[in-house]
Amino acid sequence: MTDLPDSTHRLPAGLPERIRHYVDGAFVDSVDGGTFDVLDPVTNETYVQAAAGQKADMDLAVAAARRAFDDGPWPRMLPRERSRVLHRIADLVESRDARLAELESFDSGLPITQALGQARRAAENFRFFADLVVAQSDGAFKVPGRQLNYVNRMPIGVAGLITPWNTPFMLESWKLAPALATGNTVVLKPAEFTPLSASLWAGIFEEAGVPAGVFNLVNGLGEEAGDALVRHPDVPLISFTGESRTGQTIFANAAPHLKGLSMELGGKSPAVVFADADLDAAVDATIFGVFSLNGERCTAGSRILVQRDVYDAFVERYAAQARRVKVGYPHDAATEVGALVHPEHFAKVMSYVELGKSEGRLVAGGGRPQGFETGNFVAPTVFADVDPRARIFQEEIFGPVVAITPFDTDDDAVALANDTAYGLAAYVWTNDLKRAHHVAGAIDAGMVWLNSNNVRDLRTPFGGVKASGLGHEGGYRSIDFYTHQQAVHITLGAVHNPTFGAS
Repeated sequence: MTDLPDSTHRLPAGLPERIRHYVDGAFVDSVDGGTFDVLDPVTNETYVQAAAGQKADMDLAVAAARRAFDDGPWPRMLPRERSRVLHRIADLVESRDARLAELESFDSGLPITQALGQARRAAENFRFFADLVVAQSDGAFKVPGRQLNYVNRMPIGVAGLITPWNTPFMLESWKLAPALATGNTVVLKPAEFTPLSASLWAGIFEEAGVPAGVFNLVNGLGEEAGDALVRHPDVPLISFTGESRTGQTIFANAAPHLKGLSMELGGKSPAVVFADADLDAAVDATIFGVFSLNGERCTAGSRILVQRDVYDAFVERYAAQARRVKVGYPHDAATEVGALVHPEHFAKVMSYVELGKSEGRLVAGGGRPQGFETGNFVAPTVFADVDPRARIFQEEIFGPVVAITPFDTDDDAVALANDTAYGLAAYVWTNDLKRAHHVAGAIDAGMVWLNSNNVRDLRTPFGGVKASGLGHEGGYRSIDFYTHQQAVHITLGAVHNPTFGAS
């Protein structure tokens, strides 16, 4: 949409003078005093310096977490006791949701209304795992007259959590909540583009009663602070969300230590629209699916496959609606697409926009929106008639850019949907129930939504296949990842052993 911005850019009040690490219950600078610039996505000006973590900083954080695990009360608390603390965390997040959203929106460029929803989801994540860790149970098995078998679940140790810059506060909660609920201690390495909201966890945890050393935070670059965390011998678990190439590096660097890994990586998710679908609903959902969160979402339906019978009508309606999507300053409640997170990412997305002009038919967007001559603003961009071999069809762009292509048969749709290195999510729109289930089962994706937008129940598994990830989290899968399961066997009654070496 070409409406001019309705107001000047706003800076939140009370921004910190600098962002520091948090180790063993205290904010600290880097051992070597190093810092890095944090940029405002709207102006690309440095608004704060953040401590730049190196191996020495990560060693201190891991040591604090290890002491808290070996000698502190947190792993030894009853699940109900930890649950109460997690509920207090959720209460605090909910009570501060407006401030959290304000800072998150400013730091990441997300529209304020969407940032507010993510802050509230963060509270929900803590509340969910606070309840689940109490309700969770494992089976006990009785071998009639002979033996009872049962399972002990125990925290594993120091969990290393590496989080991305899209919806950072919510995605941090997604890892922190189950890791802490199960009794582990943690070291969080947030994305260097968006360290502001992560720094707020320390005060929230202190006020909720989390003991010192249980939560530690080290800022810094992935190849420095992140790599030191992955390689640390006292960190048995790494949970990572980010791009697939970084995931490959983490996999290789963690392998010598045989660490437990959970990695949610990139996506190039298809949205398949059949001719019998409710086109109004399909257009609305696919618009939201690729342009919400500025298009910076791993599950974005950025490849739209439309059956040829309705292809022209769909493209016309989709392009017209995309041109009406409101681009604006992140703080404006009317904004639907804000500023991309960082000039490096903006340059990447714009390079794909330019490439797309030679790989498809541009029907909406294609550059900066009117009135935003600076900052990381990209007009919602739609390419039609895209060849499935095109780079904009195959590669993750992670911005407000979508590629649309036609298909003829159900088999064609499945083949196109699977014709990518990724396999995170998929969306299918049809009123034929049998077709919906058949196509869902045939698509290589960890998650499929039928006639639905990306609405997720926290009890269900989240994860992908192929280049989109390793393992699943969510619900009991998170409990499984963050705990060691010990089987205990006890004989009932007389012992019945084979006798070797009898006289």
